Amino acid sequence: MGAFSSKERIFLFSSESVNEGHPDKVCDQVSDAVLDACLAQDPKSKVACETAVKDNMVMVAGEITTQAKIDYESIIRTTVRGIGFDSFVDDLTSTESKGLSCDNCEVIVRINKQSPDIAGGVHIGKDDMDVGAGDQGIMFGYASDETEDCMPLTHAMATRLGKKLTDVRKDGSLWWLRPDGKTQVTIEYKQMKDGSVVPLKIHTVVISSQHAEPGKQTRKKEVKGYTGPDMVAPSMDEMNKLIVQHVVIKTLQEITLKNGQTALSLYDAKTVHLHINPTGKFIIGGPQGDAGLTGRKIIIDTYGGWGAHGGGAFSGKDPTKVDRSAAYICRQMAKSVVKAGLCKRALVQLSYAIGVAKPLSVFVETYGTERKGLSPQDITDVIKMEFDCRPGAIAKSLQLTEPKYNETAAYCHFGRTPYTKNGLKFFEWENCLDLSKYSNLRGRGIQKLLNENKAAVLKKWVD
Repeated sequence: MGAFSSKERIFLFSSESVNEGHPDKVCDQVSDAVLDACLAQDPKSKVACETAVKDNMVMVAGEITTQAKIDYESIIRTTVRGIGFDSFVDDLTSTESKGLSCDNCEVIVRINKQSPDIAGGVHIGKDDMDVGAGDQGIMFGYASDETEDCMPLTHAMATRLGKKLTDVRKDGSLWWLRPDGKTQVTIEYKQMKDGSVVPLKIHTVVISSQHAEPGKQTRKKEVKGYTGPDMVAPSMDEMNKLIVQHVVIKTLQEITLKNGQTALSLYDAKTVHLHINPTGKFIIGGPQGDAGLTGRKIIIDTYGGWGAHGGGAFSGKDPTKVDRSAAYICRQMAKSVVKAGLCKRALVQLSYAIGVAKPLSVFVETYGTERKGLSPQDITDVIKMEFDCRPGAIAKSLQLTEPKYNETAAYCHFGRTPYTKNGLKFFEWENCLDLSKYSNLRGRGIQKLLNENKAAVLKKWVD
């Protein structure tokens, strides 16, 4: 692959996202909160934690082997409270029910230990660098130079719209919003002759956000602990106008394109198609409106339909599960080659066998955007020289045995700003490796370096 049409074309592409109060995302956050609790006490914990929610019930199930002492009920209630679910009325006509109560929800725990068959084949008796993959599978990473953080604009925008809905709810600006919500964005793109894509204009924005009863619910009833002056939720029409003003416009001002302008430069209020709460109202939400499960938002967690996906979910899994850890290193590899100017778009695939440390294969697609003098194979060779994708090496380089996963469980695992807090490095895979030494090399130069480093490469990769 690598040979794509050299014709320019205009096309529409759409991506969606959901808020942290969406039932599936509630489950992802509970699963990752359990994982963090295990890793905080025992960094070598082996965790596979699934969560299900419906009505006023939360169940965790799975396989966990750890030295940690875990209070599952406390973790669940704390996570649900942090999201903002603090009321449940078993009546679908209720305007008071948010869909789940952190205080009185039913909690069910069905946790067993990891299978000894898996443990014996994957990690028992092995050095950290020789730990095998926790399962077979294929994983992908994607990057595009259309935005400053190398994320597709459709997905960056959909994700950040959802995050902004939560931010203005929690800071009180739009206090009448509730935790559940969904966003979707369609953008008109131009595919260039070199295979890169350039966003031309924002075509459509869809936002469905759970909210208090318009014109009736008061702030003191809606927001527990609020002691300021009371007020009534605005009308539905006013709610929708405020969402455009405080969510859509503000979000676009915070996204930077590759030309240095903000995404607001692509927004025309006269031509954009806006669908804000298109059903008319959205009062009943959360698990009362829909059942939720861990791992059902894998496209939202990654690239919004761009690139490819291997099918494995992330949340509730420790770093020996390559569904998660290898997807993180794939993103770092794709972003690194794009930021280094080796290509303008990149898709990287890895594959693994259970119990085997070395990846079985690595594949790089550049959509024809590779720099003149380079081929996709040359970029693949750069990746082989610079990256170690054995599970133990990934866990070490990205510091994945630290308790920092709950932060990833909503608003996408990629395109986030890396930071350090209390010694923990969050979103380390968004920090690119410096590949500048390859910026002036052509294929022959890269092949020469590969031959000189063949022994080191074969230590990490299959021949």
